[in-house]
Amino acid sequence: MAHFITSPAPHVHSGDSVRRNMALVILALMPAYIVSVIEFGCGALITAAIAVAACVLTEWLISRFMLKEQRQSIGDLSAVLTGLLLAFNLPSSIDWWIVVIGAIVAIGVGKMTFGGLGQNLFNPALVGRVFLLISFPAQMTTWPLPKGFETSYVDAETGATPLYFLKHIMKTGDTSLVEQLPSLRDALFGVMGGSLGEVAALALIIGGVFLICTRVITWHIPVSIIATVALFAWIATPAGMAPHTFIGYQLLSGGLMLGAFFMATDYVTSPMTAWGKIIFGVGIGLLMMVIRTWGAYPEGMSFAILIMNACVPLLNRFRPQRFGEKKK
Repeated sequence: MAHFITSPAPHVHSGDSVRRNMALVILALMPAYIVSVIEFGCGALITAAIAVAACVLTEWLISRFMLKEQRQSIGDLSAVLTGLLLAFNLPSSIDWWIVVIGAIVAIGVGKMTFGGLGQNLFNPALVGRVFLLISFPAQMTTWPLPKGFETSYVDAETGATPLYFLKHIMKTGDTSLVEQLPSLRDALFGVMGGSLGEVAALALIIGGVFLICTRVITWHIPVSIIATVALFAWIATPAGMAPHTFIGYQLLSGGLMLGAFFMATDYVTSPMTAWGKIIFGVGIGLLMMVIRTWGAYPEGMSFAILIMNACVPLLNRFRPQRFGEKKK
């Protein structure tokens, strides 16, 4: 008589893991990080190193001494990714102690307060970024201009970002300010002021396509965000400015590409279903453009993602009915 050994599911393992996915996202960010180092010099290196180190240390201290966990979670690289994303949302010349505060808030409040990886409602890096923006508005809106690797950490020349000029054009209708904008080519390749993650649109697109091709993320959220922003910008193009030019600046400036490919697509804080992701992306695009157009800040990606993060539990209720599940 033959004997069969049975075991509960799952029976097939894909080889996928949290550590692998985090490593792939970090790898996808490297082209953009290299561009930021070329543009901003040692400031980009120092800011990212401090952010990553502070995030990892904060998670280790909380896990070890507050949660009393024997098995540390820092090995899954999620704290490293949070630190890198936080750095991408900061000016390269920002004071080191502000970076540390942002990392503590990102990990301590945005992640570990909810129970750690997989349980947080909001994107931790954006929690840290928005906290710093509200607490230190002057430091968080002082943008160094790209000068090359020789640029120092705190003495870089500063200037306004393209979004500042776009907002002023939309508010006043003064299209003469278009002359002060970088060319669309410069915006694509990152020759302009901004945070580490605002000056490498092409590199971020390459990294995002890599994540889609490796199936770390799906196309639904990035495409829905970009399409919504493009449509809104086309409708809201100021008189005297070519629609394709206005759309181009809205897409290539600010944190749109970073948010669309790397922050809104976070597994924990984004919807599970395809339609949920599309609605999520459309909501982010609309909110971001509303803030850019009528809000107090030139940029609105961080606020838009956090607001839609809060809607994810509701969006996840609209899912296909499980086999055998009773209709509610």
